[in-house]
Amino acid sequence: MAGSMAPLGVKKERAAEYKGHMTFAVAMACIVAAIGGSIFGYDIGISGVNTMDPFLERFFPVVFRRKNSASLNNYCKYDNQALSAFTSILYLAGQVSTLAAAPVTRNYGRRASIICGGISFLIGAALNAAAVNLTTLILGRVMLGVGIGFGNQAVPLYLSEMAPAHLRGGLNMMFQLATTLGIFSANMINYGTQKIKPWGWRLSLGLVAAPALLMTIGGILLPETPNSLIERGRVEEGRRVLELIRGTADVDAEFTDMAEASELANTITHPFRNILERRNRPQLVMAVCMPAFQILTGINSILFYAPVLFRSMGFGASWSLYSSMLTGAVLLFSTIISIATVDRLGRRKLLISGGIQMIVCQVIVAAILGVKFGADKQLSRSCSIVVVFVICLFMLAFGWSWGPLGWTVPSEIFPLETRSAGQSITVAVNLFFTFVIAQLFLSLLCAFKFAIFIFFAGWIAVMTAFVYVFLPETKGVPIEEMVMLWSKHWFWKIIMPAMPTMPLENGLGPSD
Repeated sequence: MAGSMAPLGVKKERAAEYKGHMTFAVAMACIVAAIGGSIFGYDIGISGVNTMDPFLERFFPVVFRRKNSASLNNYCKYDNQALSAFTSILYLAGQVSTLAAAPVTRNYGRRASIICGGISFLIGAALNAAAVNLTTLILGRVMLGVGIGFGNQAVPLYLSEMAPAHLRGGLNMMFQLATTLGIFSANMINYGTQKIKPWGWRLSLGLVAAPALLMTIGGILLPETPNSLIERGRVEEGRRVLELIRGTADVDAEFTDMAEASELANTITHPFRNILERRNRPQLVMAVCMPAFQILTGINSILFYAPVLFRSMGFGASWSLYSSMLTGAVLLFSTIISIATVDRLGRRKLLISGGIQMIVCQVIVAAILGVKFGADKQLSRSCSIVVVFVICLFMLAFGWSWGPLGWTVPSEIFPLETRSAGQSITVAVNLFFTFVIAQLFLSLLCAFKFAIFIFFAGWIAVMTAFVYVFLPETKGVPIEEMVMLWSKHWFWKIIMPAMPTMPLENGLGPSD
């Protein structure tokens, strides 16, 4: 493409001149927006209804009969593609809808996508609670997936743009904190509703409507982010919102950065094409690798199928739900740890330390199952306690590292002109890998048996090395100045072109 490349957003580093502090407006906006995370978590945890006998008997009678068969391999009792589809279709629908959410988020604002997500959640909750056959049940899960696509596309982006730079990591983790709270709540509800027969599962599936309603109302009442307002030409309104959320009128430095980034963003007519250029290569790699690695830790396999997994290990129905409830509580606690430390210790230290601990835990669980558990025998009580304890340590490590940071890092690294497209790629990759693992896990468990934990440990080793080599520390770096960070990194500065100074022609950068 002819012409010189445009300035990459801001022209100089002004982070030291940023003013402002944590305000009530930011706190309320972050809390309300993060409710979207609680719905995401609830939809993960609520999959535990797949161990309730009335639910299985109505929708998956084959699994119900196999579950109570004493002759079938313990690892294979729940290996059923229709049952897997009940869990995984949610994320396939989310993957498709997040691509549609990108232009909505960019052209109509972050709030618009949050509202669309909330309405979709409400429809999905109603269909699931009233389901009379498998078709209605799956359709409800599809609508919940649409809500996840819109919500996960907009909410992390919204939180990143509303938060002050020095608090962005902790506030952005409100999404993950709410996700873990949603998982824990779903496990608690499943534990209670399993005793309500035969309709307890309807209550479990329908209660997602409560946070969905809060998300929809919150989306209507929330202020739009100043970045989005400025990008869409509402400059004065954008400055007023910036002054409101920073609690001061002295916002010249941050406002100038936003205005410069917006100037370039408005020249970009094809953000998905633009994101493929060399100058955006580091961010694109992170947008693909971080969410993929987050799922390849194996966390979602444990979260989706914790009751199934524990039942396969010989736990009773109540004990399997109780154990999954315990792991959900540990995940919630560890996310709070991450919120308290991420802006002091930084992203890299948490990711690397968490990765090492998760590898050790996966190997220990595989060793115990390999030695003490088989196709036709149960774990002893002492071994069961050790397995649950080690899985809790795994959840603890994930909760302070890859859980929240798998969302935080991609949401904060993109320049404004590709931010909505980048977030769509992040969510689409996350949901694609979530779908694949959710659909295949029960079959992999049947085929690999205890070695499934070694499989995931290998991936964690790869991603820990990836962070050590390729991810620079983003702690305290303003979003609008993030491009300068990549240009200083020992590897990415080789990949990126020299910092440009001339404007674009025709709204597109030069070819590589």
